Amino acid sequence: MPDMSSQFSVKIAETEEDLQAAQALRYDVFVRELGGGGEMVDHDAGLERDRFDPFFDHMLVTDEAKGMVVGVYRLLRDDQAARAGQFYSEDEYDLSVLKTSGRRLLELGRSCLHADYRGGMAMFHLWSGLAQYVERHGIEILFGVASFHGTDPHALANPLAMLHQNHLAPPDLRVRSKILQSMDLVSADRLDRKRAMVETPALIKAYLRLGGFVGEGAYIDHAFNTTDVCLLLDTERMNERQRKIYAGGRGRE
Repeated sequence: MPDMSSQFSVKIAETEEDLQAAQALRYDVFVRELGGGGEMVDHDAGLERDRFDPFFDHMLVTDEAKGMVVGVYRLLRDDQAARAGQFYSEDEYDLSVLKTSGRRLLELGRSCLHADYRGGMAMFHLWSGLAQYVERHGIEILFGVASFHGTDPHALANPLAMLHQNHLAPPDLRVRSKILQSMDLVSADRLDRKRAMVETPALIKAYLRLGGFVGEGAYIDHAFNTTDVCLLLDTERMNERQRKIYAGGRGRE
């Protein structure tokens, strides 16, 4: 692996330079690699950014040996969302059931790793940093949209149906897509479970291993060339095995 001998550090962005390093990695992954876009994307500078960036905490994983940011996570607590006027994913999902729960919320987004660091220790450090952040701020529910590449839901019928049939959130967590794209596209008896798992992104599978759920319905995001699902994780519902995985940071890309 390219990062086996690397020394990693994890921190929340403190300077404009830190933020731009995160936005540059996001540009490489979401724009160059996945074909996404957006009205505030700066193609000349190679930065993927939006109007929510000033309100989020930006977690950075840095390969200290190379002096480069190789992993990022964007974090928005409910108090920060109040200042922003909304959560980012409220453009796609009705979050009323979460916002009226009285519980401490954290929205996750823009998670990505440099291509050379996927499947290695960088994700370990990103998850470890997230677990410490959750404990520090007393977070009870984590949520955020995660993406499949492409905007044809029928091409993703098996993984979407698997998520809907096996991992649909309970009513008290069941957010709903505002422009509902059904995920129940293949009957249980025709579902190709092996194909479904192969086609499910690693980040989504990591949340499922921790006991995560999905909201009702997918959302087609043409600007980012993705089909989005809303992932939710209730820390109170995690069993002991899941807590050890989460606290140990072993959910990997």
